[in-house]
Order: sequence, then structure tokens, then C-alpha cells
Amino acid sequence: MGLNFLLKGVIIGFSIAAPVGPIGVLCIRRSLAEGRQIGLATGLGAATADATYGGVAAFGLTTISSFLVSQKLWLSSLGGLFLCYLGIRTFISRPVERAAEVQGIGLFSAYLSTLFLTLTNPATILSFVAVFAGFGLGALPDYSSASLLVAGVFTGSAIWWLLLSSGVALFRSRVNDGWMRAINRLSGSVILAFGLYSLSTFLFAITRERAFHDRRTQPAPFAHAIKIIPAVNPPAWAHQATPPAASAPLSIEPTPLSA
Repeated sequence: MGLNFLLKGVIIGFSIAAPVGPIGVLCIRRSLAEGRQIGLATGLGAATADATYGGVAAFGLTTISSFLVSQKLWLSSLGGLFLCYLGIRTFISRPVERAAEVQGIGLFSAYLSTLFLTLTNPATILSFVAVFAGFGLGALPDYSSASLLVAGVFTGSAIWWLLLSSGVALFRSRVNDGWMRAINRLSGSVILAFGLYSLSTFLFAITRERAFHDRRTQPAPFAHAIKIIPAVNPPAWAHQATPPAASAPLSIEPTPLSA
């Protein structure tokens, strides 16, 4: 039973990590520029974040997940700014020396950068919730099953990043400085585009929310033209219990003519 949850976690982690996004582009570029170890450290940062969000979904921590999803816009804006920084830095960077394979940006720095980037995308929790529901894992029987599932998510994600970084690093010896400079320009542009898209989404959401708020607070059309007409003082008889009787109509009797 426990092995079943572990295998399902491996499949889920691998499938969520496989689509190439800004983290994948960053891993490919660092594997070519800095070597397989740096590329793998980059991927493991994303795998740790995936396991963290998978744990929030698996253990049913609805308070944490609701808070993170409610702050999605602000967190995505931070991630967008960091992506723009990484994109510009990658675009202007020069090809590194082959001897500096492990130094470069540093293993820990590579790990932390992608850990932060992936954690600033709390919508990942929704992906895990949807995938868990698809696998029939909405309600796990105990904490040990949830722990095995989270361990499987990390393992599956780590396997993908190991395959990607190792596969890309095989071509490292064939890439000269000219190719590496072009790769830096291309990958930097792609990462910067992801960052600008994230920021534009944030600004669009803020603008739409502000417009909706202004529309709710502004007065109704033509409200300023409506005037309140004061009431006319009622006549004195209106305060009486019964209104005065109407006066009898005048009667005119004909006068007989004298003979």
C-alpha cells in the first residue's frame, strides 16, 4: 500500500516538473554554462518547492493553501521581478571559463534561486490538488501515506531535473564561446519575457480591481439633478377629525306671474 503512494508521487512529481518553463530554460542554460552539477542544483531547488506545495495539498493544510492562493498576485509579482533580474543578468553575461565548473554562481546559490522562484508561484498548489483528485488521492488515510506521496513527488521531480541537466551537459564540450554567447542571449530573452508576462498579469489584475472598486463607489447617473421638493403645509381642516360639510347648493324657485 505504501509503495503504491510512493509510485503515484513519483509520477505526479515527474509530470508536473517536465513542462519546460522559465526554470527549465534556466536549468538548460546553467547546465551548458556551468556544468551538470550547477544544472542539477538548479533543478533540485524547484523539486524542493514542488514537494513543499505537494505536502500542503497532501496533508490538507487548507489554511496555508488558502492564504498563499489569496496572495498569489503579490507573490507572482515578486517572482516576475526576480525573473526579469535573472533574464537581464543572463543576457549580458559572458561565457564562463571551463575550469570554473563548480564555482561559478555556486551550488547553493543556484539551489536557492529556483527554490524562491518556484515558491512565488502558489498556483502550483492548485495543480497538485487537481492532480491528486485525478488520481483519487483527495483524502489520504493517514500521515504516513501523505509523507510517502510527498517523498515520491520530490523523487519524481528530481529524476526529471537529473535527466535534463545530464542530457544537456553532454553537449557542453561541443559548445564554443560563440554558441554560448548566443545561448545566453536567447535564454536571457526567454526568462525576461516570462518575467514581463508575470508583471503584466499583476498590473492588469490590479488595474481591473481598481476600476471595479471605482465603479462601485461612484454616484448613480443623474443623481445630482434630483431635487427634493419640500412638502406644502396642509390646510387647517386637515387636522380635524372630520372635514367640514360641503355647503348646500343654491336652489332658485320660479316666481309665478300675476294675471
